[in-house]
Amino acid sequence: MTIEQIIVLAVVQGVTEFLPISSSGHLILVPQLMHWHDQGLVVDVMTHIGTLLAILIYFWRDVWRITVGALELLKGRVTDDGRLAIYIILATIPAVAFGIFLKKFGFTDLERNVAVVAWNTILYGLLMLVADMVGPQEKTIANMTLGNALIIGVAQALALIPGTSRSGVTMTAGRFLGFTRPDCARFSFLLGIPAIAGAGIFTVADALTSGETITMDAVYCAGLTFLAGLAAIAFLMALVKRISFLPFVLYRMVLGGFLLVLLYT
Repeated sequence: MTIEQIIVLAVVQGVTEFLPISSSGHLILVPQLMHWHDQGLVVDVMTHIGTLLAILIYFWRDVWRITVGALELLKGRVTDDGRLAIYIILATIPAVAFGIFLKKFGFTDLERNVAVVAWNTILYGLLMLVADMVGPQEKTIANMTLGNALIIGVAQALALIPGTSRSGVTMTAGRFLGFTRPDCARFSFLLGIPAIAGAGIFTVADALTSGETITMDAVYCAGLTFLAGLAAIAFLMALVKRISFLPFVLYRMVLGGFLLVLLYT
């Protein structure tokens, strides 16, 4: 990989992983537009690890409180933070189960299916628009229940189908449930910690088993993605306090349409 390819892929992944606009769509689009060879699964996974580090650093206070709450649970004391830890763990189960299903039945190559990415980018963009229009902004994370967490967790499982956008579909579910935009984003990112970590570990393990190697290019991508991801999280958290999801919806329509043009022409 050239230095230009490393920088562009890292910035694109770091930004699009957190903005609800489908990172998989961009990881397909960029090599097509730039006439690059596909960067491969290992590079994609390493960039996701970079985004994971960005979440851990940006939300370190939340991560610390949830960790302490989980430790308190082991001592038999149930706190609000411990309850949130339980919700996050249980809400991760649907994604794990769906991931196993996709792998068992050979659907792991969907990531490179342009048609799937394009149509999902459009479909889930429209769902985001509807959710943001009809969902009241009444609840915060303090009002999170097990039922709410599981519904958002099921939505996260759908993000294993490329083009959906993990952050986008979980925030969409949160808005349908009546959570404020900032708290939708915050819970989405916290919920993403175990999901991104687990997917990264298993995918890297599979790649290494099949003979692939983690190159320095992939490591550089992870580091640059971390920096881009931090900036993207800060940008999104500031933005959702002021505006609706409409700009992201419009962008998804344009992106999905452009991918369809690439596919059918």
